[in-house]
Order: sequence, then structure tokens, then C-alpha cells
Amino acid sequence: MIEIKELHKSYKMGSNSLHVLKGINFSVKKGELVAIMGSSGSGKSTLLNILGMLDEADEGTYTLDGVPIEDLNETKAAEYRNKFLGFIFQSFNLINYKSAKDNVALPLFYQGMPRKERNTMALDYLERVGLKPWAEHLPSELSGGQKQRVAIARAMASQPKVLLADEPTGALDSKTSYEVMDLIQKINDEGNTILVVTHEEDIAHMCKRIVYLKDGVIVEDKKVDQVRASSYVQ
Repeated sequence: MIEIKELHKSYKMGSNSLHVLKGINFSVKKGELVAIMGSSGSGKSTLLNILGMLDEADEGTYTLDGVPIEDLNETKAAEYRNKFLGFIFQSFNLINYKSAKDNVALPLFYQGMPRKERNTMALDYLERVGLKPWAEHLPSELSGGQKQRVAIARAMASQPKVLLADEPTGALDSKTSYEVMDLIQKINDEGNTILVVTHEEDIAHMCKRIVYLKDGVIVEDKKVDQVRASSYVQ
């Protein structure tokens, strides 16, 4: 599903250059649930930005579902993101003046789906995350956990090849974090490929594999015995 080979990325810092990714080799098979861990400055955010087509590598190759991701202009990058990827962010990134239903339907609007059809699908995904009764509520009327569930429903609505979750529990308390991870695990159980960037060890062990980054290189890549979040959710 994802194949990264010899990926390098540097940023100009005045007259100097900061080498952030230093020859990353990394692959993810369909249906995997992978945690990417690393301290601040390890390169995990840069790697996620490249995977999400928000940035491009200086060297190396990135192949997603058999498609080489290269030489992207803004239009092509947006088209590929909408076709291949769903995003879940720490800060939820919901549109404050739109209802939960309209937030979930947004990627379907960009795909050109007719209004009635996208609203029906949005309600279906809200039901899957347990929020159909809140469909007409604004984000300001929802708790943090509910906002993240709306964000997950929005990410899933376009039926992406890969879900990229950037610190999806970072703004939540422990109980709500485990509820969100329980939902992410259930989505993965259905065969969806998910990458979770996190700095929390307990969240990482709710995935099936952990990739550790340090100073721009992968220092460890191991399969783990997955801890089911449902065991913490009462």
C-alpha cells in the first residue's frame, strides 16, 4: 500500500541546511495499523507531511497503492489527497460554522457528489461513530471526544486507501483517548490501513506495529501484541 525508499528531506535554515529525513526506508501493507513514534525533532511530522502529500522529499521515492507520488503541483496533490487519503488531526480541524453532518460531507462535496447523496452518506458515517443524533450540532456544541469522532467520520466518508492520524488523542483525556482508539481499532478491523503518529507509548501499543524515529532515521521497527482499547473503555 505504501512504499518509501531512501527518502531524504532537508530545510534551508538561513545559510545552513537542516537534514531532517536521512534515507528512510519504510513500507506498509494493506490493512496494517502502524504507530510512528519519536521525540520532537525526530522527523515524524516531516514524514507524515510527505505521506500526506503536504510536502515533497528531496530524494527517494514514495509509492501509494501502486501510484508513484512525484512532481505534484497543488491541483494534482489535492486530487491525490482526496482520492487516496483521510486525515485525522489533534486539533480536529472542523469548520466551526458548519454542522457535524456538513463537516463530514465536505470531502464528498469536493469529489462532486450530489448533495442528497453526500448528506445520506455523512449521516451513515456519523451513525457508525455513534453521533447521528448530533448531526445538526455545531462543533462548539460538542465535546472534544465528539469532535474527534466527527473528524474520524469525515476522514472515512471519502473511503480513503489510507488514514493518517496525527496525534489523534493529543488533545483528549485518557478515557476519551481510549474511546477514540477503540473506534480506530474497529475501523482497522474492517481492513482499513491506518498510520498513527503519537508520542504516547500506551496509544502506540494499541497499534499492531511501532516504527521509532530518531534524528531522521528509523531506529526500530517492530510488531507488537496489540492492546485492545476496549479493555479500558467502560
